[in-house]
Amino acid sequence: MSAPAATATATATATASPPAHHAHNVDKRSGTTALLMLLPAGVLMITFLIIPIGLTFVLAFTNARLISPEPAKFIGIANFVRLFDNDTFWKSLINTVLFAAVIVPVQSAIALGLAVLINTKLRGVNFFRTVYFLPVVTSMVVVSMLWMFMYQPNGLINALLAKVGIAGPDWLGDPKTALFALIVMSIWQACGFHMVIWLSGLQTIPGELYEAASLDGASTWQQFVHVTWPGLRQTAIFILITITIAAFSLFTQVNIMTQGGPLDSTSTVVFMAVRTGFQQQQTGYAAAISLVFFVIVLAVSLVQRYLTRDKDAGR
Repeated sequence: MSAPAATATATATATASPPAHHAHNVDKRSGTTALLMLLPAGVLMITFLIIPIGLTFVLAFTNARLISPEPAKFIGIANFVRLFDNDTFWKSLINTVLFAAVIVPVQSAIALGLAVLINTKLRGVNFFRTVYFLPVVTSMVVVSMLWMFMYQPNGLINALLAKVGIAGPDWLGDPKTALFALIVMSIWQACGFHMVIWLSGLQTIPGELYEAASLDGASTWQQFVHVTWPGLRQTAIFILITITIAAFSLFTQVNIMTQGGPLDSTSTVVFMAVRTGFQQQQTGYAAAISLVFFVIVLAVSLVQRYLTRDKDAGR
């Protein structure tokens, strides 16, 4: 090869292939940009999630108070011993478990039923979608106050029952009915949210599957069992976990409507922790309650995730 040709080839190669340090600079700038974009979310997560969890672990083993001239002292597991000997804690835990045990299947089933009903192209279906979702966008405080008035002995619910000859109870003043009243109100308020999630899952199922099932002579129920439900597996897992966490976190309804009464019949673990930490100003003891609650919810979520895992994917 002649000298001019070799020179031209080397020049073309140098022009076509950028230097290694240039590519390194591009990668470095890309990495810096990515870190800057993650920075706001990272700061918020550290400030409002990581640090509070760390403080909870620390304070749970101290006698810290919200306002006290004395510094916090390490007391070991005394807060946990006191907690497990507290009858109110066990009553609150039982109420929380009962609330979740009813809310999870009933609310998810009603939401699924509503989603199936409105998953059509009929005229006016958007109106019903809006009506069903309206309680979700309403403040829980407003909803709780509204239902509190409806549950009064002379409220709307008892007035309607009186018209059919039924004497309604004092819904929120009777230990036998107070928790049930909160369950009904909570289902009504949150059902629309999970209806929308079910609806999004329904709309991902191909219509050809229903056409094929119909041609095979499958009934509506058989189409639901063999087409709809298998297609909603991942949606069902998501709804199951989110409803469970929300049910265990019950607080606003109790705080507004019953204050944990009557006779601790509606007290929950979260309400007990908040009341202990802010009203009674026992920050260390409240941290111990919160830590136990965190472990319980984590364990329940892991068990749910294990039971609903995709067994075929693990083979």
